[in-house]
Amino acid sequence: MVTLTSSWGLHAASTAAATPAQTRRMPNPFLFGREASRLKQVRKRNKPFLPPGCPCDPPSIPQPERLHLLTMKFWKMNGAGNSFVIFDDRKGALNLKPDQIKAIANPETGAGADQVIAMESTLRGDIFMRIWNKDGSSAEACGNATRCVAWLVMEETGKEKIVVETVAGRLKADRVGERQISVDMGSPLLKWEEIPLAERMDTRGIDLKIGPIDQPYLQLPGAVNMGNPHVVFFVPDLDKLDVKAVGSLVEWHPLFPQGVNVGFLEVISRTETRLRTWERNAGQTLACGSNNCAAIVAAARRNLTDRKALVHNDGGDITIEWSEATDHVIMTGPIELEYVNEV
Repeated sequence: MVTLTSSWGLHAASTAAATPAQTRRMPNPFLFGREASRLKQVRKRNKPFLPPGCPCDPPSIPQPERLHLLTMKFWKMNGAGNSFVIFDDRKGALNLKPDQIKAIANPETGAGADQVIAMESTLRGDIFMRIWNKDGSSAEACGNATRCVAWLVMEETGKEKIVVETVAGRLKADRVGERQISVDMGSPLLKWEEIPLAERMDTRGIDLKIGPIDQPYLQLPGAVNMGNPHVVFFVPDLDKLDVKAVGSLVEWHPLFPQGVNVGFLEVISRTETRLRTWERNAGQTLACGSNNCAAIVAAARRNLTDRKALVHNDGGDITIEWSEATDHVIMTGPIELEYVNEV
């Protein structure tokens, strides 16, 4: 249990070890709240196109009687374990409500996902990517989803380089290997008002403590904005930390007027690290691309790592390079296509 104390400190009554990530389950049929009682038998339809290498046939998904949507293809994908349901909305037919997003993202009522994504048409790039968290709220950026969407567009168009537009800006993506995508996440924002913070602080180590005020066991996290706000705590042993207890309170701490994604980084060497993330409005996830970027930027600013380092996430490995020449952060990692279906 973690409780607030004076100033910007947090007090921990106990620091139980974080629960290991549970085995991921195959998705249950889509149910959309009140529409769940009006399910119809699935109509026979042609099998949708499966990109090369799709590991399995898509599961059958019953159709709600009134979904207020046209039939639409979706992809279930993950990037280093960070999971997504991705819709193709380039015809502009998608009109998801928050309760529908929650149902899609919930593994008990839908496919299960950390974020729900819509691919939309744009004149400022190859694709526009709209992002919703699993609680129905909108998100500005998602590095792992960018890699997944980029791979889909590359498979469709045959291009090796594309531009993905997001609310946070345009991101350049390159295919660098078999199901390996590299994304230029741009320059990190490092001023206190760019994070943003509620008051002026040195973002290399902000005044935030966890534990007793006179003996905090976590303190001075780095703050970085990678299209969305992040703080990164440096921990000696990641397995001894209760990510949920600390992350859930820091996420909406008054110091962060827009909320914050919370990372916990264990430095193994100057080129190798371990990371666990508590995402704003999504909770603990197996990986968060923008938090991986923020973690290495924060570590390099404190001279704890080099500007290029491998990050071990619970869901997979991601390589981050903060270019000294361009100031841009390059994220490279795997994508996985789980299945394709229609709803």
